Amino acid sequence: MNLTAEQILGNWEVFNQNIKTYITGERQKQLLLFYKKYEDRITLMPASHKKEYHNSFPGGYVEHVNRVVDASLQLYKVWEHFGSDMTLFTQEELVFSAINHDLGKLGDDEHESYIPQTDQWRKEKLGEDYTFNTKLAFASVPDRGLFLLQSNNIKYTFNEMIAIQTHDGLYDEGNKKYLMGYAVEQKFRNSLPLILHQADMLAARVEFEIEWLPKFRGEVQNRVPVTTQGHTLGVNSKPSTKSRALNSISSPGLKSMLDSI
Repeated sequence: MNLTAEQILGNWEVFNQNIKTYITGERQKQLLLFYKKYEDRITLMPASHKKEYHNSFPGGYVEHVNRVVDASLQLYKVWEHFGSDMTLFTQEELVFSAINHDLGKLGDDEHESYIPQTDQWRKEKLGEDYTFNTKLAFASVPDRGLFLLQSNNIKYTFNEMIAIQTHDGLYDEGNKKYLMGYAVEQKFRNSLPLILHQADMLAARVEFEIEWLPKFRGEVQNRVPVTTQGHTLGVNSKPSTKSRALNSISSPGLKSMLDSI
């Protein structure tokens, strides 16, 4: 699966618009500056290294994050409808957690987490278009993401920390201490971590279905866009022209790469 330059740029516009819409005060400015700093890398990042997972293609990361934000906002309404106490966390905490839940996949200042796979056999037989960068010191995705935030002076609340830390649910063995406690005192004090986990699973499942179900049926792939508060996201996002969208990119290198797509 490949995205066009217009689709990648459209998703990037939505990503930044979500920060402007839902994050307030100094944190909004800090997040926009932080993501602008890594614009070249994050705009073209995949969401995973392997086709069998989800969104393993250039631009897949931003598309995935946008979908998790949208899913989180929709699931918020579901939980509220069924009587969950939504006063125990804020909508900003929900969206902040969704935007940054996979931030650890960025890597660090010097090294990307995912680099192109050069082993042709692994690409063809295992579907690994990317591989993990061994120059990067090991850390879990949540741990590295939280480190990146704090090292760039972007504050987060306790609610946001727990939500980001546990967003993979029981797929991460380290989360058992949070998710398998039976004493009342050990349970989450609000539904935010559960909403984020559900949103992440929903987004990843949809992305898997978009990639693979048409192949199982022998059909042509058709990625359907989703929206967040009127802002289109997903691969069918299209600014009015590529040139207009490219004008919003400050990096000559990134402009050149996207213009060639």
